[in-house]
Amino acid sequence: MRRRRREALPLPQAAGGHDFALPLLAAMAFLAPAVGVPHEEMLQDTLKSMLVAFATLVAALLFFWQRRRSTEPLRWHPVLLLPLGLAAYAAGSMAWSHTYLAGVETVRWTLFALLLWLGLNTLTREREREPLLALGIHAGALVASLWTALQFWIDLRLFPQGPNPGSTFVNRNFFAEFAVCTLPFGVLLLARARSRTQAVLAAFGSGFVIVAILMTGTRAALIALWVLLGAMLPLLAWLYRRQLPFGRWDAGTRWLVVGVLLATVLGLGSLRTGNEKIVLEERGTTPLARALNRTQSIRADDPSLGLRRQMWRATGDMIAAHPLAGVGAGAWENEIPLHQAPGTQLETDYYAHNEFLQLVAEYGLAGWAFLGLLAAYLLQSAWRTLRLHGERAAEAPGRALVLCALLALFIVSNVGFPWRMASTGALFALCLAWLAASDARLGLAGAWAARPLPWRPRLALPLAALCVAGLLLAGQVSWIAARSEALIVRAARLALMVSAAPDPQAARWNAAKAEMLRLVREGTDLNPHYRKITPLVADALAGWGDWANATWIWESVLSSRPNIVAILTNAARGHASMGHADQAWALLLRAQAIQPDAPSVRSLEVILLARAGHERQALERARAGIAEGLYDFDLLNTAFLLGWRLGDSDAALQAMELRQQHWPEHRVEGWMQLGRFWLQAKGDRERAVDAFGRALALAPEASRAMLLRQMPEEVRGRLEGEARSRP
Repeated sequence: MRRRRREALPLPQAAGGHDFALPLLAAMAFLAPAVGVPHEEMLQDTLKSMLVAFATLVAALLFFWQRRRSTEPLRWHPVLLLPLGLAAYAAGSMAWSHTYLAGVETVRWTLFALLLWLGLNTLTREREREPLLALGIHAGALVASLWTALQFWIDLRLFPQGPNPGSTFVNRNFFAEFAVCTLPFGVLLLARARSRTQAVLAAFGSGFVIVAILMTGTRAALIALWVLLGAMLPLLAWLYRRQLPFGRWDAGTRWLVVGVLLATVLGLGSLRTGNEKIVLEERGTTPLARALNRTQSIRADDPSLGLRRQMWRATGDMIAAHPLAGVGAGAWENEIPLHQAPGTQLETDYYAHNEFLQLVAEYGLAGWAFLGLLAAYLLQSAWRTLRLHGERAAEAPGRALVLCALLALFIVSNVGFPWRMASTGALFALCLAWLAASDARLGLAGAWAARPLPWRPRLALPLAALCVAGLLLAGQVSWIAARSEALIVRAARLALMVSAAPDPQAARWNAAKAEMLRLVREGTDLNPHYRKITPLVADALAGWGDWANATWIWESVLSSRPNIVAILTNAARGHASMGHADQAWALLLRAQAIQPDAPSVRSLEVILLARAGHERQALERARAGIAEGLYDFDLLNTAFLLGWRLGDSDAALQAMELRQQHWPEHRVEGWMQLGRFWLQAKGDRERAVDAFGRALALAPEASRAMLLRQMPEEVRGRLEGEARSRP
């Protein structure tokens, strides 16, 4: 039996006429990380997602339009089956899981596959086209790093920031996880530089990106950075020193490049921050100090890692409960409340902070297949890359550096969610496209071989029309997303503004409140599934006593995410406050089925029992909750009032003591309540005067006159007399 050949003859080269697609993809790789929104009315990743989607669809439109007279075959690669398989699963899970979230995942993986396929077909023709894409990726990271540096050094506030410095990504973790994955492309440009000027510019650019990563202090990105700088990149430089132009540099150029790189990292890395928020973190005031401090802080008992472990354990429970089909594409955030630790009433986060666990939890066997086949392909690609020789060895350095970029991506994917970020997800697709195109150029055989895809010119116009339809749909979705986000963010800002005022109930705020309600209603009408900000508005309304409007906002969240215990109990409190006992009890039963030991659930049970006239039973449930440590502010406040009303002084005083201990911001109010308790329930004037005096001493100067007016006359006179008698 004749042994199967390891390598086949090269596939026919794709025809020309589609040169515009690759420059457009390179421009997308540049723009997505480089640009951001200079205000808070659109999330940064919404803009980046729009850029990636539109660029991909326009590139596909140009690609098909320019193929309308060509008969040359296109390219297909089995790696395309991986995202297409997830897209198909996501589309199917729309029928039985969360329809909206599964639809979002369907679109995400379909665009991923389209971007991969376009990259495969535009990079197949010749290896010389790769530096253009590498330049786009590196330039995007370089501009994003510039924004990071300016935020670090001079506290530039052009883009809204969460944890500083976040570049155009709002969160420094998102930026750092992206930037470290781009570093191999900067190194590739450096290694391929044919002139001293090119080499110096590439060295400075790579060094500057490294400094920006150090500025963030993001530990996952730092681990990936140390792996690249300490092992992978030096090893590849030694292996391919004869195949790349850097191996033929003269001694002067080599020393100059090394000097520029070290001067950039050590020099810029030693400059102090001018951002007060970074100084207050006490994690280092220079990029180098910050990176060393954060690297040394990596330990098993780290609080941040502890929160992630909670999410990972809950995700593991989710996988065990749904091992075959998963919970449905994108449905992790919908299902996670059902699998969290007992007593948890809020989701720890919206993502598992581990892409591999979340994929398996959502996609079940389809997720396992994706990960297993992807690992098999990448391991085979690494093995084939190491074995390339002769003329084909020229492909090896680029392949090896792309594999380094994917290694960095997978490192940060263990503690974050970079696949779901537009810029990093697009980079993932382009890396796979680069490898697949290289496979096609090499004509490699086997299960993972690229193959010709028959092409007929008559397909060009229908496929171009399909791209136009996709662009129209993307435009519609983008408008809805941008508009709904803007409306909801404006509503939240109004809510925060009114809540921060000393008199939020004053009539002068009625117009602002009406505008806030109009904005949040229009925003939720456009997108009823946007639930990350609307609860802030509802909480503010509840604080003002507007339970009707607060409750419909909470219920709008529950219509999309029905398992969030804190939202269930909030909505139940709203109904209880409006006298809707049946609705309140129904929501309580739903919350008890998910987290019977959550403090807010026990508190709600006590409140509803008390409102229903079962005060003794309510007090017993409150005492049991206190004994078990299942209490919140409302339970303790209710227990105090019930103990007072039912003559159980021990229960009342225990509840108030715990309330004063754990909620110090309410101590003035608490001492006022204790003063009335001692005077009215116990007739103990001395203790009452002491409690009222403590309230007066803790209150701000501006509030003391109002507090005195609220005290009984006999107490007020005594406290005023004591105040006058002091020297």
